[in-house]
Amino acid sequence: MQYTRNIGIMAHIDAGKTTATERMLYYAGITHKIGEVHDGDAQMDWMVQEQERGITITSAATTCFWKYGDNDYKINIIDTPGHVDFTVEVERSLRVLDGAIAVFCGVGGVEPQSETVWHQADKYGVPKIAFVNKMDRQGADFYSVINQIKEKFKANPIPLQIPIGASDTFKGVVDLIENKAVVWIDDETLGTNYKYEEIPDELKEEAEKYRNQLIEAVAEYDDALLEKFFEDPASITSDDMLDAIRRATIEMSIVPVLCGSAFKNKGIQKLLDAIITFLPSPTDISAIEGLHPRSSEKLYRKPDVEEPTSALVFKIATDPYVGRLAFMRVYSGVLTAKSTLYNPRTDKKERVNRLYQMHANKQNPKEKIEAGDICAAVGFKDLRTGDTLCDSNNPILLESIEFPEPVIGVAVEPKTQKEYNKLSVALAKLAEEDPTFTVHTDDDSGQTVINGMGELHLEVIMDRLKREFKVDCNQGAPQVNYKETITQEVDHHEVFKKQTGGRGKFAEIYVKMGPADDDIKGLQFENKIKGGNIPKEFIPSVEKGFRDAMLNGVLAGYQMDSLKVVLYDGSYHEVDSDQLSFETVARMAFKNGMVKAKPVLLEPIMKAEVVTPEEYMGDVIDDFNKRRGNVEGMENKGSAKVIKATVPLAEKFGYVTVLRTITSGRATSTMEFSHYAEVPKEIAREIIERAKGKIELV
Repeated sequence: MQYTRNIGIMAHIDAGKTTATERMLYYAGITHKIGEVHDGDAQMDWMVQEQERGITITSAATTCFWKYGDNDYKINIIDTPGHVDFTVEVERSLRVLDGAIAVFCGVGGVEPQSETVWHQADKYGVPKIAFVNKMDRQGADFYSVINQIKEKFKANPIPLQIPIGASDTFKGVVDLIENKAVVWIDDETLGTNYKYEEIPDELKEEAEKYRNQLIEAVAEYDDALLEKFFEDPASITSDDMLDAIRRATIEMSIVPVLCGSAFKNKGIQKLLDAIITFLPSPTDISAIEGLHPRSSEKLYRKPDVEEPTSALVFKIATDPYVGRLAFMRVYSGVLTAKSTLYNPRTDKKERVNRLYQMHANKQNPKEKIEAGDICAAVGFKDLRTGDTLCDSNNPILLESIEFPEPVIGVAVEPKTQKEYNKLSVALAKLAEEDPTFTVHTDDDSGQTVINGMGELHLEVIMDRLKREFKVDCNQGAPQVNYKETITQEVDHHEVFKKQTGGRGKFAEIYVKMGPADDDIKGLQFENKIKGGNIPKEFIPSVEKGFRDAMLNGVLAGYQMDSLKVVLYDGSYHEVDSDQLSFETVARMAFKNGMVKAKPVLLEPIMKAEVVTPEEYMGDVIDDFNKRRGNVEGMENKGSAKVIKATVPLAEKFGYVTVLRTITSGRATSTMEFSHYAEVPKEIAREIIERAKGKIELV
């Protein structure tokens, strides 16, 4: 296990993640030809949509081996998307990884999606190495990127290398640990060969400054190193430094920074060395924490083959040849083909028919997978993303993965009536793969509405329906996923009484309904019934009635964001009361009580960032103001201006086209979900009227 590394490559769009991964596979001997994203033949971008668009849509897992010192190391790599619409792929990958490479563009620096993925890695406590890519590009500035990492992430980036030259003159790096220059020989071997040289005279002073900075940053992790630093800094060897840097990186007190140009085949071998040297192996990670499924007692599983088996499913994918593939991280024990495991969520056993080690969309069959490894398996009946699989005699429930909610919806219908069944099956498979993609039937119109994280997300889904599942669909204009909430507390009394001859129906409840406590989403239910006025067996039915009713708010039928319900009194009939009666009375109480609680409509607000030449800045800001946007700040990035703003999603449809028009195609924009906020009254009125009508298909 100490010779295994589980790492993810994460970054903003176009920082060069997939290009860097392709080089790693080439130098590790997995591929014999370097695949290029712009040619559509990158190994890791195997989907047709990825090859056509030149972007990564789905995270792809692969395994390669790298010789470092006297040992061969196994590296499981997950290449993740950079587009915010596919942020779920980054979230679930980071949940199961031990380390990450954050790739930054040497020109663009820290961009909006880089911030999102960095914070996701922090959330899961994943140690990081930063790689400043595209040092061969005009305007590349290594030191500026380091300052941005420091300012925007409040991190402690420490260079392990500094570049020799920049843009056209970039030819190698100064290795601050070895105190030597590393120069790549640009020949027909595609950057396979490099040589060590003396540091160029013009960089000696700078190299010494950054080397001392590196030693100071890690000296607290090694007393002997600190002593040597004060006595004679020149006596410090590379071996003295490696262990201290490794410990500081794993404890996340520093972020080692390397640089290179993946496209020009410079710097990747050194990055592979750094992955081995500084990022943790499964044995460096503390035991994973979980709960006993029945007693909720805290349990721990060490990364050890002797421990009871436990694994977390982080992704479900549909393969045309092998069926449903479940990607999982094995945390303890050994997973074997033809074995049976227990799923605490369903309280059922699942059989593992076959095990695979993945290389993008290709499978290499394996008989067993040990703790600390990542694999894919087939043969499961009922498995979802976030499920735990474990030994039935030693059950454990690992923490699941939280996913953001979809913010945009589109109505779809097949072009011919006979394809309805095909569409249902296809949408069910896609929803199983992607937790941020949901499907529901609109109660009023009876239409099928699909929901996702953005226009591009739904565009890719429609494309996959057509190509993979052979279902041609009509689709409506994008609809925003509004939510409803209430602004004040109400006291409400509701009775449900029905007499139809014979046994009737009866239930009575007194409830307080109001806004939920801070940070609580969904239903916050409190039972304050005393003296048995309502029997205990009916209380869950009241809760279920409110929970189900929240799916359709009273204003426009949108889902309720959050609600606090306190059940404090009621009554029942010994013969006529049953669970269904109390579920029904809760629904009635919701419908009649919500109207008095001043309900309001909420809309998704997006965080937008536009990089534009200065002469178009006024036009861009004016356009934001017309879209109910709120400009929150501006900063310089080279000769361009960066405008940061928040703007309602409803006002952002088709924005890219408008931005191209007002800036003559010279500005770029990025957008990601920020929060929900109340819709202004006059706009809310229009939305409510429109929601009562049918979503028309284009």
